[in-house]
Amino acid sequence: QNSELFTLTYGALVTQLCKDYENDDDVNKQLDKMGYNIGVRLIEDFLARSNVGRCHDFRETADVIAKIAFKMYLGITPSITNWSPGGDEFSLILENNPLVDFVELPDNHSTLIYSNLLCGVLRGALEMVQMAVDVKFVQDTLKGDSVTEIRMKFIRRIEDNLPTGEE
Repeated sequence: QNSELFTLTYGALVTQLCKDYENDDDVNKQLDKMGYNIGVRLIEDFLARSNVGRCHDFRETADVIAKIAFKMYLGITPSITNWSPGGDEFSLILENNPLVDFVELPDNHSTLIYSNLLCGVLRGALEMVQMAVDVKFVQDTLKGDSVTEIRMKFIRRIEDNLPTGEE
């Protein structure tokens, strides 16, 4: 029941954003921004509850995201596919996205990325563990695709910039 309540609440949030902003691009940006802020705060809860240590590479990070984080917060386990040859990019395939239960996109919102909050959450959480990533939706069942696909690309490690003399 908690997931249904979350899904309906999220739907109300997206509906309100669609009323508040003139176009889908602005709504997409707001969802990403909100997700980022959630991710920045959620990482602490995740690390405390999951007992996961530091990941040694991007493949390990992908496993933790798919097998632990998604399972913990959304009750699903996406599959990890389409690794780039350099190992710096992969796709998360969501067979079913709990955020889109009970949702149909109206024709006048064809460019809305309804679940864009997830991209922001992933970006924000990973930034807090010193990983800059690019996250975007490539496929979406709401737009007629057979699966929902989130593409993640590793950009760089973020170095801690401590003031000179402090360690």
